[in-house]
Amino acid sequence: MRTKSRIFLLSLTTAFFFTSCYRATKDMSGNAKMYEPAMTEEMAIEDMPMVDPEAGEIEPHNTESYDIIKENTFQSPLDHPLSTFSVDVDYASYSNTRRFLMNGNLPPKDAVRIEEFINYFNYDYPAPEGQAPFSIHTEMTACPWQSEHRLVQIGLKGKDIPKEELPPSNLVFLLDVSGSMDAPNKLPLLKSAFKMLVNQLDNDDYVSIVVYAGASGVVLEPTSCDEKSKIINALDQLDAGGSTAGAEGLELAYKLAQEHFRPEANNRILLATDGDFNIGPSSDAQMQRLIESKRDAGIFLSVLGFGMGNYKDSKMEAIADNGNGNYAYI
Repeated sequence: MRTKSRIFLLSLTTAFFFTSCYRATKDMSGNAKMYEPAMTEEMAIEDMPMVDPEAGEIEPHNTESYDIIKENTFQSPLDHPLSTFSVDVDYASYSNTRRFLMNGNLPPKDAVRIEEFINYFNYDYPAPEGQAPFSIHTEMTACPWQSEHRLVQIGLKGKDIPKEELPPSNLVFLLDVSGSMDAPNKLPLLKSAFKMLVNQLDNDDYVSIVVYAGASGVVLEPTSCDEKSKIINALDQLDAGGSTAGAEGLELAYKLAQEHFRPEANNRILLATDGDFNIGPSSDAQMQRLIESKRDAGIFLSVLGFGMGNYKDSKMEAIADNGNGNYAYI
């Protein structure tokens, strides 16, 4: 089933489909704050392991992680007549699995979430009529592997809202610029995707940029999208390097979103990362409580995943679910 959730930024969906510890040493038009990396270059060299030059090329270490998928048993509708469906659909698993196949590899079995494969495609269901927020469509056919059984597909179609009728947006780009993002399919792709998004925004939308690596910092204070060149210039200046102070960056992004909260707007943080998200002094439980409390206050959190090798799918999906947002793999 593919559903359209709450009123969500149309241009963000476009960016989804088409497509560290950091030190701000470049000129950001007066908007960058200086912050130090977690270690100096000399310290990093001292800590590097010695490699035998005759040992040959070392295989890259894969630390990707996925939650274990527990398959549901069949339930009798006579005993369990009700089912719950989420309207904030994710489809990251399809793009991520496609990445494995295009590289000539089979994906880990827990990376394959069937519902996200189904969610990825548009089924052209008729739009709801009148004031109804959504419509329901059902199809039934014989089960291929058990002919006496029947399979039922239930499709939910949300109301289409013209772009000009969408509320304005107050967006905080929370961008991972740690060392793990220093790869062609990570930070450069991130910049390209977010510049595409910025060019889709309207003049009454606002964007701010927070980055995190060994420390976090505000690269761009809230800026109207009638100054798109200023926002794009800030994105162009980003470089990757250092460790990953993810929790600190998240707290700073929420602080900025709260300070410039617009009651009539789509107040949302867009977290872009490879998922190698070190919590720092906070625990997973504390971070979850923070995300849930801000969600209840009207600040939502969506997640965009990038890269491979150290991709932390399980953590990113949980963050988006707790933040009442969407999760996609770019």
